[in-house]
Amino acid sequence: MSQEKFHQAIQQIDQLNAQDPNTEHYKGNDYPKELLYAQRMSEALDRFEPQAKESLKIAARAQHIARWKIDRQVYPMDRAGYLRWRTDLKKMHAELTGSILDKVGYDPEFIKEVGDLIQKKLLKKNNDTQTLEDVVCLVFLDYYFVDFSEKHTEEKLISILQKTWAKMSEKGQAAALALNLSTPTRALIEKALS
Repeated sequence: MSQEKFHQAIQQIDQLNAQDPNTEHYKGNDYPKELLYAQRMSEALDRFEPQAKESLKIAARAQHIARWKIDRQVYPMDRAGYLRWRTDLKKMHAELTGSILDKVGYDPEFIKEVGDLIQKKLLKKNNDTQTLEDVVCLVFLDYYFVDFSEKHTEEKLISILQKTWAKMSEKGQAAALALNLSTPTRALIEKALS
């Protein structure tokens, strides 16, 4: 791994995410939302897959790069609108990350590999894509599910948990069950899996 290039890439991803106008209050401080998310992704990947490849480490850090630039509200508020928003986001995340990687000197093949990971190409067929999906699910369950659950019905939450579970590998599912989850979250997961 080229430490210098890697650190430059991570630094530039973080600089862009630090511009997020949305903040999240965490442990007594306010953080740019996507910067905090990116750091959580890297930490979760390090715990879940300590030997992760360089491309996977960058894809995890850039998973939501500049996400605030494409507003969900400009898409129809139905499933089709949601899916189109997600697809456009993934494309933008891959392009922004690609331009950073190009600037710091990565070759086109590596840039394509990172872009494919960010866009979740070959999920269930590519181990690195699957690992990234597992980490996305772990971060969601660990940091975002409790707030998310306050806005939705139990029926919807169970459906979301079942879909999340289906996207994960067995290793990811085991890691999810090992998280320090709240009692209501754990009960919902058990209900969703029964």
